Amino acid sequence: MYGDGFGGGYEAPVKVGERYRVKIESLGKGGDGIAKIKGFVIFVPNTQVGDEVEIVINSVKRKFAFAEVI
Repeated sequence: MYGDGFGGGYEAPVKVGERYRVKIESLGKGGDGIAKIKGFVIFVPNTQVGDEVEIVINSVKRKFAFAEVI
């Protein structure tokens, strides 16, 4: 898990611009696919559960990141 709930935290295992090959494990409330890298949640729009896609990281937040299919 990332962050301890008391202001401390860990650096995300991904950075903007990095590319990964991931498998979509589930869908978020907004319909975006969810993949995980070292347990860190990545939201990937326009994907479905079971898709294996290559992504690029667009934005990294404290507890999750956003990516797009390339």
